[in-house]
Amino acid sequence: MLRYTLTRLALLALGLLVASALVFATLRVLPGDVAQLVAGTEGSPGQVAAIRERLGLDRPVLVQYADWIGGILRGDLGRSLLTGTPVADELASKAQVTVPLGVLSLAIALAIAVPFGVLSAVRRGRPVGTSISVVAQLLAAVPVVWAGMMLVVVFAITLGWLPAQGFPRAGWSDPAAALRALTLPALTVGVVEGALLLRFVRSATLQALGEDHVRTAAAKGLTRTQALVRHGLPSVGLSIITVLGLQIAGIVVGAVVIEQVFNLPGIGRMLVADVGARDLVKVQGELLVLTGFVLAIGFAVDIVHRVIDPRQREAA
Repeated sequence: MLRYTLTRLALLALGLLVASALVFATLRVLPGDVAQLVAGTEGSPGQVAAIRERLGLDRPVLVQYADWIGGILRGDLGRSLLTGTPVADELASKAQVTVPLGVLSLAIALAIAVPFGVLSAVRRGRPVGTSISVVAQLLAAVPVVWAGMMLVVVFAITLGWLPAQGFPRAGWSDPAAALRALTLPALTVGVVEGALLLRFVRSATLQALGEDHVRTAAAKGLTRTQALVRHGLPSVGLSIITVLGLQIAGIVVGAVVIEQVFNLPGIGRMLVADVGARDLVKVQGELLVLTGFVLAIGFAVDIVHRVIDPRQREAA
């Protein structure tokens, strides 16, 4: 198991290196000149050249990439080309919105998917099971932006229960206000992602109900639900963990979109603004952190699988 873990860590590091090279190369081919943006429309060619030299943009691309990677290895993601603030500090500040939003969205998705997915499978062919499946199919097809707008109309405009946009300036020093601000965005992402996850939970539960040991337990006098709870949940849990890794990546992408809809000062909104401003160093750091998070989730899911599933432990 140790050897397998070390191998996966090496692959994770390699994946991050490849991702960093792709991010760096892609941003360098985008149109526009950062030095010209900093100098403004009135900047002379000499001023633009001086700014380019000050920012290090006149050096060879490989040298710039090597310096960036060297800084990352020291825990330094660089400084914004436009404001000079450390990228790591900016990310830490914006993460206070994005991370709680992602956690709340995931909790809502699981609260919807697991119980209703299991119920839909256990009651397959009955009105309850069919109704849950139909509603899940409809919700899964709803664009997250449209879902957010509908929730705003109902809960913010019509009922006035929750704020439609923004985040309190006091931040988490006022937890109640912060949670109220994140409720609608988290519901938006959680409901859509929960509907997607529900279908996987239903399929995994149906597969578990068809396994020999579950059917044998039911034949010995247990109900289908009792047999599932006692003997089928481990296999269902493994399937959920596998899909959950993909769902977390979906929640990260959904958070980038939903922060724009609800005007939240998170990493996603900052990323969109920095792409428009051509702040290459900040965009590099933001994309690399998001990519690293997704890769780390995949690594964690793989290791948890090996720990929980005896068959995979023996194979490892």
